[in-house]
Amino acid sequence: MPEPRNISDLPYFSHLQAAESAPVQGEQFDTALFQDVSFEGVQAGGSSFLESAFTGVDFDRAQLRRGRFNDVWIDNCRMNSADFAQTSWLDVEFGTTVFAGTALFDSAMSRVGFFGCKLVGTNLRNAELRNVTFTNCVMQDVDFADAVLTNVSFPGSRISSLHLDGMKAENVDLRGASEVDIQSGYDSLAGVRINNVQLLQLAPAFAQALGLILDD
Repeated sequence: MPEPRNISDLPYFSHLQAAESAPVQGEQFDTALFQDVSFEGVQAGGSSFLESAFTGVDFDRAQLRRGRFNDVWIDNCRMNSADFAQTSWLDVEFGTTVFAGTALFDSAMSRVGFFGCKLVGTNLRNAELRNVTFTNCVMQDVDFADAVLTNVSFPGSRISSLHLDGMKAENVDLRGASEVDIQSGYDSLAGVRINNVQLLQLAPAFAQALGLILDD
């Protein structure tokens, strides 16, 4: 199981420089440190961040659509009702961050780790996730409809009311999840790995989705 890093573990830690203000639209940042600042309501679509770190940042209602995040570390942040649609995330780590009503549809994630995060009502429709791990996360009412998931796992995570309609999955592993509840899209589970206990837990919902009538 992958482990989260401390900020001092980042290879670019010694180069980080404190950013003095929230981003504006299209702004580019390199080795920037955003610490205990507010991005609440900012309009910063198209901004890009390279080898940067965010800790204690409030992204509530921020609009960073089409932003780019490469080799970025994000810890203890809030992203409630934030718009990150059509963003790209490469080599990114999220730690103890809250996503509530967050828009991440049409986004692309590669080599991304979520550690101890809470995702509630998060919209990942039509997103592409490759080599992504959700470790010890709470995931409630997350929408993966029409998303493409490749090499995605959920060790130690509690998952409820998951939406999978039209999802395409390759090497997706739910076996490590401590709890799994699927709201819709059972037919998209082809190829997804589950364990025997999860199969028994999901059996009634499978039967209902297939229209089976259980009659003893």
